Amino acid sequence: MELRLTYKEINDLIEKKSGHVLPMQYGGPHTVRITYEVTVMFKKSSIGIDITIDQIDGRDIYLSYDGGSGIDYMVRQAINMARKKPGGEIIEPLDGSRIRLDFSRAPQANTLMDHIELRDIRFDEQYVIIIFSPK
Repeated sequence: MELRLTYKEINDLIEKKSGHVLPMQYGGPHTVRITYEVTVMFKKSSIGIDITIDQIDGRDIYLSYDGGSGIDYMVRQAINMARKKPGGEIIEPLDGSRIRLDFSRAPQANTLMDHIELRDIRFDEQYVIIIFSPK
């Protein structure tokens, strides 16, 4: 089975929940590019980060990211802030610009994973495609 979400649907949800605009774009079959505007010395700049789905292993999703110099520090800060929010307990930073999302740590996600097997997450020009099968 497939669940298809447009980038706009995801962007709208992120903006509604966090108040931040994080435009997403296709970056490859397993990669999405996210941009974020920051203000440095009274000047706005856009920073891009490529996030790649490296592996799905049971209830864990392994991601890697690449965005150039300075991105690692910013990602670590964002992870620390996210871990303090509801749902943030699933995020685990790993070595080497990698992140593990452990869905067994969040009760609602864990319940969902009791009923489905996540097979793949892919991207195309319009959609994030989540492929799963019922258990």
